Amino acid sequence: MNSNIALPKHVKIVEVGPRDGLQNEKESVPAEVKIELVNRLSSAGFRNIEAASFVSPKWVPQMATSAEVMAAIERHPGVVYSALTPNMQGFDAALAAKAGEVVIFGSASEAFSQKNINCSIAESIARFEGVAKAAKQHGLRLRGSISCAFGCPYQGEVPLAAVADVVGRMRDLGCDEIDIADTIGVATPRQTQAVMRRAAQEFAIGGLSGHFHDTYGQALANIYASLEVGIAIFHSSVSGLGGCPYAKGATGNVATEDVLYLMQGLGIETGIDLDIVVDAGQFIAQFLGRKGASRAGNAIAAKRAG
Repeated sequence: MNSNIALPKHVKIVEVGPRDGLQNEKESVPAEVKIELVNRLSSAGFRNIEAASFVSPKWVPQMATSAEVMAAIERHPGVVYSALTPNMQGFDAALAAKAGEVVIFGSASEAFSQKNINCSIAESIARFEGVAKAAKQHGLRLRGSISCAFGCPYQGEVPLAAVADVVGRMRDLGCDEIDIADTIGVATPRQTQAVMRRAAQEFAIGGLSGHFHDTYGQALANIYASLEVGIAIFHSSVSGLGGCPYAKGATGNVATEDVLYLMQGLGIETGIDLDIVVDAGQFIAQFLGRKGASRAGNAIAAKRAG
């Protein structure tokens, strides 16, 4: 920890639990539970919540209720509700559902792209041209998400140049924000800083975000390392929802409660009420019938009960 480095004073936390977190759950989560979760998170003060995914229900059955969820949530003024849109059909559904931001995605790993969607990185991103254009025409925010930016389950190491290339492609599509994601949770702090600095050569650092998984227990350390180089947007998932399908038995997204506890300790403003998030985390963990994966959330809940 270098005390001479000025950390950002404000940080935006993008809550991804309702989409990225729940989509990995095997048991179906009813729409009313998702609606309740989004409503609780909205009242906690998040400015951006990833609430839906308009993909084929055949591929992601858990997200089949996205239109229902988006129609019933209590929308708070100034809160952006985001939806994942893989194609124009998904975009049209997101538009009809009044999403404030659409999310497109690509991989920094050629092997991952070929293995998962059967095409090259360049081809996969070219497919989003129509979505990007439509988002701009309709005045929606456009976010690009880059998976496997720190490591790949198939090819291992991912070169910095590969990450920079995809950042550049996303920038050229007109993305307002670009997520640099550690999909399998293998990153460590120095590597994190190298990747973020390289990405910042292609896109304004104020629009870059860190999306870290906690597979190897490094997510909070990587968030701190990102703060040191000026990253001020992070993704997290309430109660640590979301497994990682490419790393057996791994935990998924870093828990929102843990990130908020870190930010509080650093004196960094988020505008989010940690106590309300802890309640939301306990609510969804209880519904899923298991203990939440957030250490801070569980500690605060235990202290209250004590």
